[in-house]
Amino acid sequence: MTSKIRDFHLADVGGFCHELARQLFPICRSLTGPGVRETLAHLKVLLPDLTVHEVASGTPAFDWVVPDEWTIRDAYIADESGARIVDFRSHNLHIVGYSEPVDIWVDLEELDKHLYSLPDQPTAIPYVTSYYSRRWGFCLPHEQRVSLKPGKYHVVVDADLKPGVLNYGELIIPGETKEEIFISTYVCHPSMANNELSGPVVATALALWASSLERKKYTYRFVFIPETIGSIVYLSRNISHLKSHVIAGFNISCIGDDRAYSYLPSRNGNTLSDKAALHVLKHISPDFARYTWLDRGSDERQYCAPGVDLPMATITRSKYGAYPEYHTSLDDLTLVTPTGLAGGFEALKKAIEAVEHNARFKVAVFGEPQLGRRGLYPTVSARGSADAVRGMMNLISYCDGERSLLEIADIIGVPIWDVVKLAKPLIENGLLVEQR
Repeated sequence: MTSKIRDFHLADVGGFCHELARQLFPICRSLTGPGVRETLAHLKVLLPDLTVHEVASGTPAFDWVVPDEWTIRDAYIADESGARIVDFRSHNLHIVGYSEPVDIWVDLEELDKHLYSLPDQPTAIPYVTSYYSRRWGFCLPHEQRVSLKPGKYHVVVDADLKPGVLNYGELIIPGETKEEIFISTYVCHPSMANNELSGPVVATALALWASSLERKKYTYRFVFIPETIGSIVYLSRNISHLKSHVIAGFNISCIGDDRAYSYLPSRNGNTLSDKAALHVLKHISPDFARYTWLDRGSDERQYCAPGVDLPMATITRSKYGAYPEYHTSLDDLTLVTPTGLAGGFEALKKAIEAVEHNARFKVAVFGEPQLGRRGLYPTVSARGSADAVRGMMNLISYCDGERSLLEIADIIGVPIWDVVKLAKPLIENGLLVEQR
């Protein structure tokens, strides 16, 4: 790891995240195996309190079982002269994830049964996996696939697929209460930037930011897991605790491009996370794309499943499956940018802060408080003199002990981060009292 990202600064969070993504990009990750462990070890340098867990293959997890571990060392297709025409070492998307080991000669007709390409994106290498059915296969640009000539081809997949472990990372940052904000992201995709690495690098930045806070009302729980099976395993081990402690959470994926902001709700659609996400996006990007639960596709499927129902919402940039480079080699470090990553980080940070600050306050006096003698109101009354404190007066008028700051912010049309600033002098002067 270079010293360039050892020191985290909010002023250059985009540069920090992009450099971390650049360093993680070459690693061949999958559901299990050395790539996941290498990635988690890399993150642990930045997050020393990150605990790396392992769960043995064959372990039941609800309706699932932890699969065998896959270790890939090399894979290629060579022509009769011995030249490698498809080479895992040149791009790790060339191999179908979880391909079983093989060393055979085949003709073109047989080889083609094991090839995957995208006719509508002829220069892209697709991302293909076969986690739970044994097979082997290769992915390549369609223009290369159609150019292959009849003949014999040497196919080699130097890999192990045998009992091992599934790894995931967990970081808990204690707060003033045992109620938790839960952040989840995944570390199971090979070299793709937005669909994979934007999530863990932004989550890492958020963890560093949360760790730096002098005061945290809530405890923060971050997990770095393989998608689907990882969240199922994690839930199977922690569901009772999560259901009784998590008050809000966010699943982080596809958070690094510059094209859009998007929102995917929880199954409930009306959790504190949903309200915070919608409030933030309304103020920072009013034209954000709004999806429904029917558009789900990441680990929100597990966290919001019936019987689990954690308050997990999703803020993304261009949503998975909704941008042309998705699940291809075109999803690279030119698609994910420092400004895109910084924007994604800021949106999630604001949503988390909205949860942190979402207290209920009650005015400590009857009628309007006398703000002037406290230096909070103009002492000369003239047309327009009250405009500067209109937001403060609106806030006071709704502080009845029943409405939260987030609810009031939506009512008066002011971002919650500004409402918090308005509330601060009122709290300091004893005019607003927090209701427990």
